[in-house]
Amino acid sequence: MYSDCFETTNDYYLLCNTEESWGIVLESLAAIGIVVSVLFLLAFLWLMHKVQDCNRWCILPTQFVFLLSVLGLFSLTFAFIVRLNLQTGPIRYFLFGVLFALCYSCLLAHASNLVKLVRGRGCFSWPILLGIAIGFSLLQIVIAIEYVTLIMNRGPMFIYMTPYQLNIDFVALLTYVLFLMVLTFFISKAIFCGPCEAWKCHGTYIFITMVFSIIIWVVWITMLLRGNPQLQQQPRWDDPVICIALVTNAWVFLLMYIVPEFYSLYCSCKQDNAFQAPTYQQSFKMETQDLSRARDSDGAEEDIALTSCGTPIQVQAVDPNQEYYIPRAKVNLHQNTGL
Repeated sequence: MYSDCFETTNDYYLLCNTEESWGIVLESLAAIGIVVSVLFLLAFLWLMHKVQDCNRWCILPTQFVFLLSVLGLFSLTFAFIVRLNLQTGPIRYFLFGVLFALCYSCLLAHASNLVKLVRGRGCFSWPILLGIAIGFSLLQIVIAIEYVTLIMNRGPMFIYMTPYQLNIDFVALLTYVLFLMVLTFFISKAIFCGPCEAWKCHGTYIFITMVFSIIIWVVWITMLLRGNPQLQQQPRWDDPVICIALVTNAWVFLLMYIVPEFYSLYCSCKQDNAFQAPTYQQSFKMETQDLSRARDSDGAEEDIALTSCGTPIQVQAVDPNQEYYIPRAKVNLHQNTGL
């Protein structure tokens, strides 16, 4: 039985226990990750008003949802540091798969958009990209709701299950998330096949993120299902293994994807602002400097060079006592009549 996990007096001891310091270390890393994620959220909101390239702006709402999911992953760490009980159980089984599904769905939407851009086609609009990200995660939400409803209506079930059965159920609940990881990985590889080199660096960020994520997931699932039972450390090492994988993968999302994407977006905004001044302002300034020359003592205008069209024009004073006439065109009647 797994009923020893529900001793309420020991539920929160890992939050401050110095003998098993993994809880303190992970909650510190999670707290730092929460602060960093909030700062990036504010920074992305600030940059949304400065981005002028529609190809870059259309992915920003999806990346904002991605950051919200990463923030949720760091917050979910505390549910695994606290022992499995009637409160943390449904939170674990529901949010773990849903938050990771949202993260990988956002990466999938970005990778699909880059596949079009590297082939010289137009990008998806931001509602379509946001719809792809949310739509691909809906199936995991439905699966998680059904499973949590099932276990809560029967006891709950995880009170009477062995640790190995709980781990099998937990991994089986994440099958669709594994499918999203593999799909995103292969689509990110397709980004490198296009002729447009400018967008391939963004595909590199997604590809590296997926490589590290797959390695993390293979390691923690292997430890949870094989390593811990063989080392006879089950269920003692179950929560630390899942919690370490959770925090590590969340930091991979930040360092391998968000940081380079933010830096690229910031550099793009600086370049846009550098060339934002229109050319007519510069030409108007030059004309103003040319027209500000001194006049002579009698009030008559000196010769002023107007260079607006590139050709100097001489402006001379007009003598009112002199008569001027406009020459008329003369017609040769002999030539017109053929005489």
